[in-house]
Amino acid sequence: MPIVSHLIADQFGSHVGKYSERIKVTQKGETLVQAPLLHLESVHILSMGVSISADALEACCERGIPIYFLDGRGTPYANIYSAGLTGTVITRREQLRAFDDWRGVRLGLRIAEGKIQNQAITLKYLAKTRKDTPVGEELRLAAGDVLDHLSRLDNLKVRSLEELRGSLMAVEGNAAQVYWAAARMVVPKEYRWERREGRGASDPVNSLLNYGYGILYSQIERALVLAGLDPYAGFIHVDRPGKPSLTLDVIEEFRQVAVDRVVFGLVARNFIVEQDEKGHMRQETRRAFADHILQHLESGVRFEGQRHPLRQVIQTQTRRVASFLRQVNEDYIPFKAEW
Repeated sequence: MPIVSHLIADQFGSHVGKYSERIKVTQKGETLVQAPLLHLESVHILSMGVSISADALEACCERGIPIYFLDGRGTPYANIYSAGLTGTVITRREQLRAFDDWRGVRLGLRIAEGKIQNQAITLKYLAKTRKDTPVGEELRLAAGDVLDHLSRLDNLKVRSLEELRGSLMAVEGNAAQVYWAAARMVVPKEYRWERREGRGASDPVNSLLNYGYGILYSQIERALVLAGLDPYAGFIHVDRPGKPSLTLDVIEEFRQVAVDRVVFGLVARNFIVEQDEKGHMRQETRRAFADHILQHLESGVRFEGQRHPLRQVIQTQTRRVASFLRQVNEDYIPFKAEW
């Protein structure tokens, strides 16, 4: 039996159940895929109409295997973890206190710094495979323009998150405009990609990006929970009932490396995005793309002089967020990718 680390259930009418020491996805008595619990790291339910047994839930929770639920557009609507993972107190108390002092401001600035750095690094990464071409030169120039926004972050003189939020969003927004305009140059014209759009977009490239961010979102939330943090108590994104503000904060420094590079690499190889009449990606496309994202999260990236799986880097960084908020570490240093 092949080793399956990330089990995907995406066929309407299928069932996820526990059989001996395995998790199986079956449909009408036929086994679609199965994974020994010993090697399983996550379960992803990517379609409506998929059922899961209480035995499977219990087995996954006992072993710390998260179960993620995403809709057809990649929007997460539920995650299931062991109840014991939310039993921390000290970290969460400090997280809430930090909203009203210098720690919240510092963390917000550092995350924005990481996002802008990784946008520039991703453009340099894309330029590296286009050496001695006009597009490659344009990408390198755009990377410099993106990095120029770091000085604007340094010039922000604020003492509270209320003062910081608007100015920070403006700097991030301006950097993002440069980033996405440059990224368009590497996308073949057949994809008809005009601009970056979030939820509700129906063109192929934005559909891939949004779906990939949904998968990454679930990974970030789990990492925050494991680090003892409350995913719903953020700093830059505004608090709102049901809005995982800290997840939305922390995901910013990982979008480019975890998702954007995968999407740009696939479309450069003419990855086929099959969509229905509503612009939703078809099941086969969702499954193939999810496999690419999950494999990329397991791939090694340079981090502090060694190669580590990207998923492990995310977990390390969320723990460092927690350590900074508890004032164990004096500062939070964002993840900076290599190119």
